[in-house]
Parts: sequence; structure tokens; C-alpha cells
Amino acid sequence: MKIALTGDRPTGKLHIGHLVGSLERRLELQNDNNIDKLYIMLADSQALTDNYDNPEKVRYNVIEVILDYLSIGLDPNIVTFFIQSELPALTELTFYYLNLVTTARLERNPTVKSEMQMRGFNDGGLPVGFYTYPISQAADITAFDANIVPVGEDQKPMIEQTREIVQRFNYIYGETLVMPEILLPKNNKSNRLVGIDGQAKMSKSLNNAIFLSDDEKVLNQKVMSMYTDPNHIEINDPGSVDGNTVFTYLDVFCKDEHFDKYLKDYNNLNEMKEHYKKGGLGDVKCKKFLFNILNEKLSVYRENRKMWESKISEVYEIIYEGTKVAKEVTNRTCERVKSAMKINYFANKQNMISEWEKFLSEGTWTKR
Repeated sequence: MKIALTGDRPTGKLHIGHLVGSLERRLELQNDNNIDKLYIMLADSQALTDNYDNPEKVRYNVIEVILDYLSIGLDPNIVTFFIQSELPALTELTFYYLNLVTTARLERNPTVKSEMQMRGFNDGGLPVGFYTYPISQAADITAFDANIVPVGEDQKPMIEQTREIVQRFNYIYGETLVMPEILLPKNNKSNRLVGIDGQAKMSKSLNNAIFLSDDEKVLNQKVMSMYTDPNHIEINDPGSVDGNTVFTYLDVFCKDEHFDKYLKDYNNLNEMKEHYKKGGLGDVKCKKFLFNILNEKLSVYRENRKMWESKISEVYEIIYEGTKVAKEVTNRTCERVKSAMKINYFANKQNMISEWEKFLSEGTWTKR
């Protein structure tokens, strides 16, 4: 059985980095007949690890993120959407897995290191919840028996840590947990889409993102402010496409048919790049071309979002029903884990009594 699990921290609206990094892959999985189940998590508990003093931010961004999901075409009739904090089994599994990971191993996780640096945490001010969130993530994945985890390149260390936890648990307690596999974006350029400032990965917190819900005016402002080649001052100056944010985005979003629609001077992106590198092609023209491409794509999402915003009660029911299903699934997994660990004391009254009687009569127990 093929089960996929993924999700996002509800700390703000989703952006086009999310779109090419993970959301488009989720749409593929949704329409893949070989995928039996697709779970998408609103990771509010994880979001609280560095927003514990501002829970309202997390609470109200749950609706922003689910609206983004629905606006791009994720179908609640196929996908199970759920809220992480509503599933107590995830917290319980995290607690058990904490014993399987050393602090030294956590400190070697490059994703944790980079996230700590980005948020300005130092040795004395690092919340324990944030420090251990890779273990919480392992609980999320294993609770659904997920064997497919679609994420971006930067999350590879997190999935590797989950695999180590699964391996160690199964070694100690017997084959219980399912081993997950990572599923990366097909386009390597999509793995870490740079922000419009050209300085870092696109991020809500760095204010360098183009959001899926940005209107036409805001989108135009952001595209026109994009970082290009600082040495390409005059139109006739030779320009570099490497490290040029506009061309980075065109590599990801541009298709040959866009030239027939918006820039008939060229047949494809390679021709456009060659002209830019030789000189004679201005940044403004390039940016207008990119704007038209992005606006075409985002206009569909904007309309879908407006439709769902008018049906908030229906959106609520989608999350509520999905969370009910997810709770049942994770509770079953947790019981299976507790059984493997021999801490399911009340699963079968007669068996427990018989075990105790045998232990008292023989005065010993059999170690696994």
C-alpha cells in the first residue's frame, strides 16, 4: 500500500516556492492511481515551537494555508487534510521516540542548524520543542505508515533522521514501523527557489516571497523589484543569467508557448538568454515577461481562493472531518507501537493477568 504524507507549518500564506517545491508534486500524487492515501497536515504544533508566544498567528494562518491548498486544486474528496495538534497520538509517539535519538545526533542535523541560525537561536535561548522537532516529524510520518514523503531538498536530513528512528525502533521492538522514502521535486531548480532579493531561499519570514494569493498589483511590484545582474546597467551591456533572479524564475516557470503569448521576439528561453548575455535586452522587458507568466498562473488560484473564501463553513467541515479520520488512523498506530513496546497494559485484561501470574510464579521474564 502506498501512503503519502506531507504538510506545512501554518505561519503565513504559502508562496510560489512552496508551489514548485512541494505543492505541484502533491497534485501529481493526488491524481496518481498508484497512491492509495494522501494525507496533508497543518503542522500547528510544530509551528508553535518558535511561535509559542504568538499562538494567534498559528491559529489564524490555519485557514490561510487550507485556502491555499484548495485554491491550487487539492481535492478534499481525495486528500485527507488534518490539524496536527488535534491528534494526541502524535505527541505520545514523539515521547517514545525521544529515547531513540541522542542530543549529539540532533546537533548534527544540518536542517536544524540552518533553521536555528535563521531564527537567531543561540545555545542559551533554544526552545527544547524546536530542538527536538525532527523527532516530532518522525512521529507524524510513522503514525500514518507513510512510505512516501514529498518534500524539498532542504528536508532530506529530516527524512533521514526519521529513517534512523524507524530502523532503531524496529531493531529493538520488532518490525512495527514503516520505512519512509523521500520524494523530491522533479525540477532541480525548484528545490530551493531563491527569494526575489536573490539573497536567500524564498521565505515568509524574510519578506522575499511571492505568495499564491498576491493580487496583480502586488505581484507586479514584486517582480519589478527583483534582483538581476548588477553589472547590467545599460540595455546594451552584456548580462549574466547566473544568479539573476528573473532568469532563475524563468527556468522554473517559463514554457515555450509563453513566448508566442507574451514575447514573440524569441522561440524559447535559450534564445532569450543568449540575447541577454550578448547585450541588447533590458531587465524591464525580462521582468514584464516573467510577470505575465506568473500572473497567468496565479490568476487561477486567486479566483479559486475567492470561491472557497465564500464557503468558510464548508472549509471548516473539510478540516474537521479529515482530522477525525486522521485521529483514528494515528490512534491505531500508537496502540501498535505500545504493544510492540509491551506497555499496552489494558489491551487484554486476561492476558495481562496471566502474564503477571506467570512472572510471580517463575520470578523472571524473557527479554526480547
